[in-house]
Amino acid sequence: MKNKIIRFLLLFLTFAVTQVHAELALDITTEGAQQYPIAVLNFVDESAFGKSVTDVVRADLKRSGIFSVLDATEVKPIPPDSPNIAWADWKSRNAQYLVDGSVTSVSNGQFQVSFRLWDVNGQVSRKALSFTGTPSQYRALAHHIADVIYEDVTGIRGIFSTKIAYIEQQGQTRALKIADSDGYNEVTILSAKAPIISPRWSPDAKKIAYVTFELGRPMVVVQTLATGKRVIVAKYRGNNSAPAWSPDGRYLAVVLSKEGIAQMYLIPSDGRGYPKRLTYSESIDTEPTFSPDGQSIYFTSDRGGNAQIYRISVNGGEATRLTYGSTYCVSPRLSPDGRKLVYIERDQGSFHVMQMDLASNTSQIMTDTDLDESPTFAPNGQYILYATRIHERGELAIVSSDGRSRQSLAATKGDVYEPVWGPFE
Repeated sequence: MKNKIIRFLLLFLTFAVTQVHAELALDITTEGAQQYPIAVLNFVDESAFGKSVTDVVRADLKRSGIFSVLDATEVKPIPPDSPNIAWADWKSRNAQYLVDGSVTSVSNGQFQVSFRLWDVNGQVSRKALSFTGTPSQYRALAHHIADVIYEDVTGIRGIFSTKIAYIEQQGQTRALKIADSDGYNEVTILSAKAPIISPRWSPDAKKIAYVTFELGRPMVVVQTLATGKRVIVAKYRGNNSAPAWSPDGRYLAVVLSKEGIAQMYLIPSDGRGYPKRLTYSESIDTEPTFSPDGQSIYFTSDRGGNAQIYRISVNGGEATRLTYGSTYCVSPRLSPDGRKLVYIERDQGSFHVMQMDLASNTSQIMTDTDLDESPTFAPNGQYILYATRIHERGELAIVSSDGRSRQSLAATKGDVYEPVWGPFE
C-alpha cells in the first residue's frame, strides 16, 4: 500500500486548544476503601499565579480515592522557612499527612512552586521538592506535586499528570479530544461530520491511531500530536478498523476484510509496508490488544458461536479461549503488568466492566452501571476508565481496580464515549 500523508487537506480537520476549564464534570464516591487523612494548606503567595495550585492538589488527592482530604482552607499558610508546625493540633484532627507550599517568582515570567510533605505522627518531612513553570502551567505543576505525594505514600506512581482521549458527539459532529486525566485542558485533535472511532495512544504518547470515515469509508490513521501530521496506514477495500499499538510502537494490529471476512493483521505503524495476516479463522476476529511484553495478542472472536475473548501468539497459531460463563464478552484490555484483563460482559441485557485475574482465570464485576463499554487501564494499573450511559447520555467513568472508589466524568455538552487512558510520558 502506498504511503499517504494528509496535511490538513480533509475538509473537517481542526486542531485547536480550548479554554482551561473542564469539559467533564467530576463526581467521586468511595466505598470502604482505606483512606489516608491528609491536610493541604494554602500555598504561600500563590495569588501571584492568579490561580490556585492548592485547589488542584487537593482535588487530585481526593479523586484518587485513597486520601481523605481534611478541610484546611481557613488555616494560615506556613512560611517556607518556618519550622513551626502545630503537630498536636493536626493530630487532634486525625491528620496523618500534612502538605504546605509556596509560589515564588524567579525570572522571565517563571515561577517556582515548592512544597513539603510531612508525616504528622513522626513529625518529620518525607519530601521537599520544587518545580518551575509559567502561570499557564499551574495545573501541570499541581499535578506533578500530587503525583509525588501519591507515590511517596503508596509506593505506586501517580497518574494525575497523564492524559485521556475520547470521542465527543454533538448532533452530527464528532470530535476526537484529549484532556488531562481530570477533564481539564481539553484539546480537539479532529472534528468531522463523520464517525470517528477506536482512538489508541502510541506507547510514547506522541501519536494517536484511530478510525475515521471522513472519505466515506473507514480508514486507519495515525496522527502526530505535536504537528498534526496524519498518515493513512490502512485504507483497503472493506473494513479497516480496531488499531492497537505494539509495545515498541513499530506495528499496529488492525482488523481488515480485504480478503473476505474480518481478520487481524500486523502492519507497520508508519504506513510503509504491507499487512501481515495474523488469524485465519472462518469467523470475525476483532478488537486486538497486545500483551505488555508484545508476545501475545488478546482479541474478540465469534469463532465459538458467540463473542468471546481469546489469546494468540503474535506469530499466529492456535488461539486460546479465555472467557466462559456468558454468551457475550468483548473489548479486552490488559493491565500494564499483564496480570489483569478487563472486558465487557453481557448479563441479562446489562453490559458491565469485568476484571479477570489471568493467573487464576477468575473474574469479578467492577461496575454498577448497565451500559458499559470500552474499558481501559490507567498506566499505573490502579484505575479503570470506561464509557457508560446515564440518563440517555454518554459519560465517562472511573473505578479503582479494587472496586472501592468510583468517579463519573459527565460531559458538560454532548455525549462522550470510547475513552482510552494515555501512557506515562
